[in-house]
Amino acid sequence: METAKKKVKIGKRKRTTYLYGYLFIAPTVIGVMVLNLWSVIQSFYYSFNEVKGFAAPKFIGLANYARLFGDAEIWRSIGNTFLYSLITVPLGVLLSLVVAVLLNAKIKGKGVFRCIYFLPVVSAPAAVALVWKWLYNKDYGLINEMLSAIGIGRIDWLGKPSMALISVAIVGIWTMVGYNMVILIAGLQDIPKGLYEAAEIDGAGPFAKFFKITLPMVSPTLFFVSVTTIISSLQVFDLIYMMMKPSSPAFKSVESIVYLFYRYTFTSYNKGYGSAIVVLLFVIILFITFIQMKLQKKWVHYND
Repeated sequence: METAKKKVKIGKRKRTTYLYGYLFIAPTVIGVMVLNLWSVIQSFYYSFNEVKGFAAPKFIGLANYARLFGDAEIWRSIGNTFLYSLITVPLGVLLSLVVAVLLNAKIKGKGVFRCIYFLPVVSAPAAVALVWKWLYNKDYGLINEMLSAIGIGRIDWLGKPSMALISVAIVGIWTMVGYNMVILIAGLQDIPKGLYEAAEIDGAGPFAKFFKITLPMVSPTLFFVSVTTIISSLQVFDLIYMMMKPSSPAFKSVESIVYLFYRYTFTSYNKGYGSAIVVLLFVIILFITFIQMKLQKKWVHYND
């Protein structure tokens, strides 16, 4: 009888614990359902309709998608987005890993350095973009002033088509390093210290320890960082919106697919076509993530 009573008490305690747990996560779950899941469903629905302004949706089938695949502007924006990702993702992830390894070592003031590197993450994107826009200014920007001081001519960073995307990508890398660094440091701290001690006894140097121990052991975290960074880079919008003028001759070389979605949905008030654009982006991200999940088996080492 006493054993049965104990089981009942344990059961009640678990139910109470689960109840409190569900109550704590309920606001986030409800927020995701209302703000994210419903928006996804609505976008899929609108993509098969003509929705202009505040007019009621009018079903047109695959007309938006037919227009989409024949629109040269869409393919140019996809090309710009992929080029931006090709610049920012490898360099951003590599720099994040290097900074994480350096700031995980026993050095003085590493807490201060971690804070400095993380500052761009907690800074408002609009403020970051405006500061960099001033730095890139052709006439009185700090970067051009420094270049002029050493005898190099002024560069039109945001006005020249061949430089605009690279300039925006530099800012993108600068803003992503701090966030990825924190995640990678957490992964590095999970590596058992005994592995490094054993490697030192065997006479392994710093590079051998990095490639034989650190890189394989941190690969799951590195994989997560790579996936999230690629998804984030494919959704680039705020930097382009804040730093570039649509009237600039270089704008077409920077315009991303998300910016195109914004322009059609919120400027031209064509929600149907805008939704088709964002559904295409969703499919692209889903396909790339699927490939990454398949390829991870070749280089990611999980500790069972």
